[in-house]
Amino acid sequence: MKRFPAHGWLGLSLVAIFWTLNWSLSGLRTQWAFFPLWLGYCLTIDALVFWHTGTSLLARNWKKYIGMFIASAPVWWLFELANWRLQNWHYAGAEEFSTLLFWFWATLNFTTVIPAVFGSAELMRSFLPKMVKGPIIRPTKATSIGFFLTGWAMLALMVAWPRTFFPFVWVSLYFILEPINIWLGHRSLVEWTKEGNWQPVVALWLGVLLTAFFWEMWNYLAYPKWVYHVPWGNWFHIFEMPLLGYGGYLPFALELFAMYHLLVGLFGSKETDYLMKSPEE
Repeated sequence: MKRFPAHGWLGLSLVAIFWTLNWSLSGLRTQWAFFPLWLGYCLTIDALVFWHTGTSLLARNWKKYIGMFIASAPVWWLFELANWRLQNWHYAGAEEFSTLLFWFWATLNFTTVIPAVFGSAELMRSFLPKMVKGPIIRPTKATSIGFFLTGWAMLALMVAWPRTFFPFVWVSLYFILEPINIWLGHRSLVEWTKEGNWQPVVALWLGVLLTAFFWEMWNYLAYPKWVYHVPWGNWFHIFEMPLLGYGGYLPFALELFAMYHLLVGLFGSKETDYLMKSPEE
């Protein structure tokens, strides 16, 4: 057990201050509170990982940690682009902003998506055994091509019939990008699944569900806020999100992994610090 680092106390302070402000200033626009609130979450989670393991994303490489924030905004804007076709969510209160101002605040807030999910996944991983057995998936030519074609088929179905196939937005990109990362020699999840080890996958799933809980909870009493409109499965809401919608977070985490490693790989970094082995391993 390590000493709780200073950036963790900073993170806790940001969460306490801006969570309070975001919910207590009811009826007022508090778009300025979202980024510091989620920056606080990211720093707190990273500090908890360091406290538990002696290593963390920020501690290993602060430049790459900042890079996650930079990569996060364009990654999420791809999902906003898809939503122009799907119309699965809208931002209540966005109409009170000019287009330029909305893009500014949205882009700033979107920067926290990847570091929040990856940090949470590292925290969950620290409690998992080194080996979480699952199906063996090897990066064979047939498997990679099968994944790639399946991803494009799902994307085409989503675009053609969005009211039926809208969930494919949360999984199609992973099937497309995972083979590309394999072919380009970037980091991919098959590095583990080819040995039947699903530990990173399970860590991503648990991490994104933890993040999703706070996303949806903090959004619920915020303003502006996002509101969902899905053609089917729109029942038993937990905060604004329908229960079935939380299942979409699981493949979404895999998409984030694939998209992030495609980006950093294209910029010349084949190895990244996400899910790096801890010193004792």
